[in-house]
Parts: sequence; structure tokens; C-alpha cells
Amino acid sequence: IMSETGVKEHKMLVAGRKSAQIFGVNDVKSFDSALVILSTEQGGLLIKGENLHVGKLSLEKGEIDIDGRIDALQYSDKTSVAKRGESLLARLFG
Repeated sequence: IMSETGVKEHKMLVAGRKSAQIFGVNDVKSFDSALVILSTEQGGLLIKGENLHVGKLSLEKGEIDIDGRIDALQYSDKTSVAKRGESLLARLFG
């Protein structure tokens, strides 16, 4: 989804903690059945859960669909990420 200024907007739709559509995704850093780590227009995004599955993925459009039980969503601060120069995992868990 593009804003009027031509920048990708970040937006998330979560349905009953069973699925999520996320827009404004720049990269998928890591994923498995319990953890998905994304880079978005608003910084890093950590998704924790069980039986997580990445469905549709289009980095060209900046969209991803995730199914499974979603237990937690956590953002890292985009500005602090750029300043500290640490690895993504250190920033998300630090």
C-alpha cells in the first residue's frame, strides 16, 4: 500500500489471533513455526506464536500473510535501530 507521498505504508490486520495480513514489509529476517521476524516501514516486528506459517509473501508489494496462533506482536524502534548498529535480534530482544 502506497501513501499519497509514494512511501509504503505500514498496516496490519489481525483476525481472531489466527491470521495476520501485514503491509509495508521490507524484508523477512527469519521465520519458523514459533517466531517470525520482519523489517517494516515502522521498524522491526517480532511475531510470536505457535504453528506459524508464512502464506502469501510479496516483498515487491511489501505484503505478507501469516497463519497460526498469534501470541505476541512486538516492535523495535526504527530510530534506535539505525543509531545502535546492533544485529536485528539484539535490537528486538534488548
